[in-house]
Amino acid sequence: MTLSSIDRSILRLTWPAIATNVTVPLLGLVDVAIVGHIGDARYIGAIAIGTMLFNVIFWLFAFLRMGTSGLTAQAYGAGDAAAWRSQLRKAVRMALVLSVALLVAQNGVYAALQALFDTPAAMQPLVDSYYRIGVWGIPAMLTLYSLTGWLIGMQNTRATMVIAISQNIINIGLSLFFVFALRMSIAGVALGTVMAQWAGMGIAVVWVRHRLNNPKAMKRATMAEESDGRMISRRNSPAEGKGKVESVGCPAVEAGKQNAATLFSTYFNIFLRTAFLVAVNLAFVAFGTSLGEETLAVNTLLMQLFMLYSYITDGFAYAGEALCGRYLGARQPMMLRLTVHRLFLWGTGVMLLFSIAYAVGALPFLHLLTSDTAVVAAAHPYLPWIMAVPAAGMAAFVWDGVYIGITRTRAMLLATALASVVFFLLWHTLHNAWGNHALWLAFIAFLLVRGIVQTVAWRTISYASPHTECPNP
Repeated sequence: MTLSSIDRSILRLTWPAIATNVTVPLLGLVDVAIVGHIGDARYIGAIAIGTMLFNVIFWLFAFLRMGTSGLTAQAYGAGDAAAWRSQLRKAVRMALVLSVALLVAQNGVYAALQALFDTPAAMQPLVDSYYRIGVWGIPAMLTLYSLTGWLIGMQNTRATMVIAISQNIINIGLSLFFVFALRMSIAGVALGTVMAQWAGMGIAVVWVRHRLNNPKAMKRATMAEESDGRMISRRNSPAEGKGKVESVGCPAVEAGKQNAATLFSTYFNIFLRTAFLVAVNLAFVAFGTSLGEETLAVNTLLMQLFMLYSYITDGFAYAGEALCGRYLGARQPMMLRLTVHRLFLWGTGVMLLFSIAYAVGALPFLHLLTSDTAVVAAAHPYLPWIMAVPAAGMAAFVWDGVYIGITRTRAMLLATALASVVFFLLWHTLHNAWGNHALWLAFIAFLLVRGIVQTVAWRTISYASPHTECPNP
């Protein structure tokens, strides 16, 4: 099989992103394993709640990574060094301002987050301790989001992989030392996490400085290999009635400048979109909990299969962020459309592989996760839903990367908002009759609607057609 230059670019950006994603659940497992050997079950629950508290914060502010990657990729594609430097400064400045605000309001933030969870009284002091220490890692993480988003926009997912793996290794080592050598219990886990977050930010700073000081980074990006260039020329020949590639583009992109209103709109739309995602995820857990402990256990196990698929497919979304933004900035709509086409081909391949794997191996996988035969038996009726996840979610995940790259953030927000409404309507309409099946139907519909709305929206975008106009983020 001969891969085109676009395929090679997609895979070059995808595999480090997948490796980065895989490290995330591994770290959580290690933290649980560390406190699990302290000898008190309260610590395991406190770690789970404390981690979720910060996950909500970091999910909501993930727009610093996503918005920065798309805008930077466009500046990179335009070959505008001043613009990508400016985007870096703006992103880091935004991260620092938000960090200060969160630290100043940390008590109020904690009270608001606590309202989302029903923390047992016996665990409350442990969760308090974890939060009071962990909150000082917020500036490092928000800044790290800005830096990693910038690196992705600069087509460098290997750097983000190295940063994530290094941070996790440091975290594990420090947590083990603080807990078992210094006997700091849950405070040791929190302190190890915070110190690792600052170390990760420091490593990211080194990568960014290297990128800025590398003369090659200041050159205009090469948009395609010679074979792709010939293909573009043929597709834009006068005989086909299409305009020249060089004739399209947007002055704002060409200048590589994003005004304050555009930057704020991009960040704010992604923030609201993420808020809808968080609401659905939290509701899924809460609704499952209301159906009983066994149902909660079943859903927790099945969601591991969903997360595994999302980690892989998100790698292609990262590639979409970098490449689609790059080709938009370079005023190459043909390459942009071809990249979207190839991303969906790869996404379809991954979808088919996971669909087959889940049809054949979902049940054995559940036996690996738990030895509780009653829970596995209870999960059996819901396996068809998890088998449907790859087909339902593929378009949503791939489109997310494309839309972030081209900074069509309003379309992303609309898709997620509509999908969230469908999720809650289906649950509240059907849960009395269908129980947990209603919850899974609502979740599958949530994924499907996101993909469908973004597919429809793509057809309305001017630069998705041969006659490209200025984007309007």
